[in-house]
Amino acid sequence: MNFTHLHVHSHYSLLDGLPKIPDLVASAQSKGMQALALTDHGSLYGAMEFYKTARRAGVKPIIGLEAYLAPGTLAEKNSRADADYFHLILLARSGEGYHNLLRLVTISHLEGFYYKPRLDKRVLREHASGLIGLSGCLRGEIARAVATGNLEAAEAAARDLAGIFGPDSFYLELQRNMTDPLQETVNAALLKISKDTGIPVVATGDAHYLE
Repeated sequence: MNFTHLHVHSHYSLLDGLPKIPDLVASAQSKGMQALALTDHGSLYGAMEFYKTARRAGVKPIIGLEAYLAPGTLAEKNSRADADYFHLILLARSGEGYHNLLRLVTISHLEGFYYKPRLDKRVLREHASGLIGLSGCLRGEIARAVATGNLEAAEAAARDLAGIFGPDSFYLELQRNMTDPLQETVNAALLKISKDTGIPVVATGDAHYLE
């Protein structure tokens, strides 16, 4: 069965990711993978290097990022609570989506920056065309609602995000983070939300290392 990594960090995820882009692409190629995504934190620093390296290797490049999503609005920059954020994976599915990624990253740095380059749902909704969204890791909005035991809020957040991206463009992200027992609880809740809402699931590795 073919598998494509859709949640991958390189050394451009500063202080968080380890692999360099040529090594990531070579690893995917050696495993016979036909495509690979790059989703560094809050930036597209490695996008062009990744695109060119992957194309030369015969691997389809999927350009994306792991965005920081503000719980309120970009204008809220007054307290430590405003510095909180959710993680959300954005993947370009078309040229339009890539240009929207560029716009979103620019806005996050120039307008939304508060400890991190943040987006909010209003801005995301305005520039969601051509993008695919994944619900993210344990720091995603849905997973964090599950962690507090609020399954109603988790389902509401899932429906909200699915509405932003549109039909067949938002997925609930299942992971195997075996160092955190919360992951299994979140996975079970995401499967239930998928069954109740029809929002599809996708498996990701949240890769920060080659192995």
